[in-house]
Parts: sequence; structure tokens; C-alpha cells
Amino acid sequence: MNHYLFRKFLLDDSDEDEIIEELVMETSQPKRCSIQRNHLVGHERLFLDYFAPTPIYLPALFRRRFQMKRSLFLRIQSKVEAQDSYFVQKRNNAKKIGLSSLQKRTVAHRMLVYGVSGDLIDEYVWIGETTALESLKKFVTAVIDVFYEE
Repeated sequence: MNHYLFRKFLLDDSDEDEIIEELVMETSQPKRCSIQRNHLVGHERLFLDYFAPTPIYLPALFRRRFQMKRSLFLRIQSKVEAQDSYFVQKRNNAKKIGLSSLQKRTVAHRMLVYGVSGDLIDEYVWIGETTALESLKKFVTAVIDVFYEE
């Protein structure tokens, strides 16, 4: 709450209705929270854990967590990237590098495999819920377009 308005409410009796209306309008408007995520660190952690030449987690653990072999995961990823440019890592207008294909793909895949919400994925992959849902929708559409005959 704005401290000025609160103080004004306590000390000034002349316009109570207006002050109360200001207080109600200020508190009723939702405030949007922005979390500063370091996407590069999120990508690096994911890459080192599962996709580096010598990953931290062995292939058996990759298969258990992703429900497929790493080679199949990467094959699907390359085809999805070729189908939809959304999955290609880009820079924004401020020249800041965006989310990697691995991050977007991993979020979509884990949401499908585990049936979890996008909000739950944020702590590991460092992607917001809205972006996770968008990645899921675009991933499903791309997979259907690429692999519908298979």
C-alpha cells in the first residue's frame, strides 16, 4: 500500500470517500511480478547434466528421466527445430540471448512425460510458466506436423 495515501487517510478527514476510493483502486489492481532468470546459466546446467560429451548423469539416468534414449531426444529436437523457428535460440531487440532449444524442448517434454505444470519446471530449467506453456503448444504442433506419418 502507498504509505502516502495511508498517512493521508489517517491525518486528513476532509475527503474520506476519495481517499478510501484511492486505497481500494490501488490495492485492487494486480501487480505483475517479474523474475530475472539467467537463461544462460539454466542452459549450461541442463547441457552439463545431460547433453555434454561427458554428462554428469549417465545414459541410464537420462533414459529414466526422459523416458527415451538421448539419441532419440536429439533426433526429435533437430526435426522440431527445422520445423519451427521458435525452437532456435535467438537474441531479442536488446541483443540479449534468449532461451535455448534444449530448455524449451526439455520443458515441453517433461510436462508431457510427467504431467506437471509449467510452474514446476521453472526451478530446474529456469523458464517461466507462460513460456513453458507456449513451448509445450508449439512442440506438440511441430511433432504432429513432422511425425504424423510415423
